[in-house]
Amino acid sequence: MNSATTDCIRAELARAARDLGAPDAIDPALERPRDPAHGEWATNLAMTLARPLRRKPREIAQQLVERLDVTACGVAQVEIAGPGFINFRLDPAHTARALATILRAGDTYGRSNAGAGREVNVEFVSANPTGPLHVGHGRQAALGDAIASLLEATGWKVTREFYYNDGGAQITNLTRSVIARVRELAGEPLAIPEGGYHGEYIREIAERFVTTRGGDPRAVLREGDLAPGGALFEEIRRFVVAELRAEQDRDLQAFGVRFDTYFLESSLYTDGQVENTVRALATGGRTYEHDGALWLRTTDFSDDKDRVMRKRDGTYTYFVPDVAYHVTKWDRGYHRAINVQGADHHSTVTRVRAGLQALDMDIPPGYPEYVLHQMVTVMRSGEEVKISKRAGSYVTVRDLVDWVGRDAVRYFFLMRRGDSQLVFDVDLARTQSEENPVYYIQMAHARLSGIFRVGGIDPASIDPDTPLEALVEPEEQELIKRLLDFPALVTGAAEALEPQRIASYLHETASLTHLWYHKHHVLNEPAPIMNARLVLARAAQIVLRNGLALLGITAPERM
Repeated sequence: MNSATTDCIRAELARAARDLGAPDAIDPALERPRDPAHGEWATNLAMTLARPLRRKPREIAQQLVERLDVTACGVAQVEIAGPGFINFRLDPAHTARALATILRAGDTYGRSNAGAGREVNVEFVSANPTGPLHVGHGRQAALGDAIASLLEATGWKVTREFYYNDGGAQITNLTRSVIARVRELAGEPLAIPEGGYHGEYIREIAERFVTTRGGDPRAVLREGDLAPGGALFEEIRRFVVAELRAEQDRDLQAFGVRFDTYFLESSLYTDGQVENTVRALATGGRTYEHDGALWLRTTDFSDDKDRVMRKRDGTYTYFVPDVAYHVTKWDRGYHRAINVQGADHHSTVTRVRAGLQALDMDIPPGYPEYVLHQMVTVMRSGEEVKISKRAGSYVTVRDLVDWVGRDAVRYFFLMRRGDSQLVFDVDLARTQSEENPVYYIQMAHARLSGIFRVGGIDPASIDPDTPLEALVEPEEQELIKRLLDFPALVTGAAEALEPQRIASYLHETASLTHLWYHKHHVLNEPAPIMNARLVLARAAQIVLRNGLALLGITAPERM
C-alpha cells in the first residue's frame, strides 16, 4: 500500500495513544487483515497498550477510535473487532489515486535507497572448475543473482563475485583424468583414476590439448613429466582449468548471469595470503600442534570441536584458504559479504566465522552472511533425470535451458525458499498453460500489453493525473492494493535475502490481473471508465515487468 497512507495512519494512532498516556516512542504496527472483508489495514495497538495502561484492550480501542482523525489518510471507516483490533477501510477513490505514483516512477517503482550506497559483496556459484555447471549450481546462480538485484534495487552497491577453487585434490584428479583420455587417444586402454571425471567433456578437452601440441597424442606423452608437479602435468592442469572456466562462463552467459569479479583460490597461495593468515593465527595463540597436525581453537568461538588447519602431510584443510579469502574481502572494503552456497557447506559457516574472529579483526560475529540452498531433483516424463550425456553423471544448467528456456529455469529455481527441497518438473516448465507459473505471469503482462496494442495506444502516454474515481469494482480495488504493496515487498525480500517472495508476489498479482482482465472490459467503455482502467492496466504492466526484472526474467508483450 502507498506508504504515505500507512505513515499517516500510524502517525494518528501514535498521537491518539500518547493522549491516553502511552510512551512518546510508541510505534504502532499495521498489517493486512487475513480476511479482506475486514478492511485494508488492522492494528493490534490496543492489545499492546493493555498492560502499560492497565485497561482492557477493547476499552483502549474504543478510546483510540474516538480520538482518531484519519480522514486525511484516505480512511473511510474505522471499526473495532474481536478483543480490540482496529480495522481501517480506505476510500476507494483515495486508494486508486495512488496509482499515479506507479506511473510516475515507471522502471524505478519499487526501488529505494535503504542501502545508502554501501558496498556489499555477493559471492555465488563459485563452482570448482572441474566440469559444466550442474543444476545445483543453476539454483545458486539464480538465487545469488536475484539477491544481488534485490540489494541493488534497495540502494546497495553490489559486487557479484565468483570464487574459483582452482587448487587441491579435485583439480589434480581432473588433470589426471584428461591425461588418461590423452593416453586413450594414443591407443592405450582408458583408465580414469579413482575419484576422476568421466564426462564426454573430458575427452573433448584432451582432444583440444593434443591439437594445440601438433595433433599427435603419442608425441605429447613423450614430451614431459606427467607426474603431479611435473612440467607437462602443470601445463595440462593450467590448460584444463582455463578450458573449464571458459565452459562455465558460457553456461552462465546462456543463463544470463554476469559477474563483476573472478577471484582465484590459487592466488591466495601465490600472494602469501594463506601463509600470512596461518602465521597470524599462530602468533595470536589460537593454534596448537597435536599428532603432527596444526589445529585451530575453534571451540573458543562456539564450534563443537577444534579443527585441523594443516594436516600431517603439510597440506591445508579446505577452510583455511576460505578464511584467508574472507580476510581479503574485508581488506577490499566489503564490510558486508553474502555467500550463497549449497547446504553441504553448512559446516563451513562456523569454521570460517571462527577463523575470522580468531584473527582479532574488527569483524562482527555474523560476518560473512550465508544463504544455503538445497539441491535440485529434475523430473521428466514422470522419472528422475540423473545423467547428462555431456557431463556424464549429472544434469547441467545448459541441459535445462535447452529444454525449457532461461526464463522458466530461473523462475522454477526461485519459486521456493532456497533452504527447501526443489523438484524441477521439466514437463510443467514447458507447458503453455496457467499451471506453469512463469507462463501464467508472463501471459498476464502480455495481455496488458495487448490492451494498448489493440487500442493503438502508447502505454507511455497514459496520464498519471487521469481521474480514477471510476475504479470501484472489487477486482480493481484488490489489484490496486496489491500493486501498491510492491515497494514494501521488495524492501522486505531484500532485507531477508529471499527472492521467492518476489516470485510468489508476481504469481498472486498475475492471478488478480487475469481475474480483472476477464471480468472487466477496458477499451470501448465510457471515457471515464476506459481512461481510468488504462491507468490500472499500465500500473499493473509496470509492476509485473519490474518484478520479473528483479528475477532476471523477461516480460514479453506477445505470447
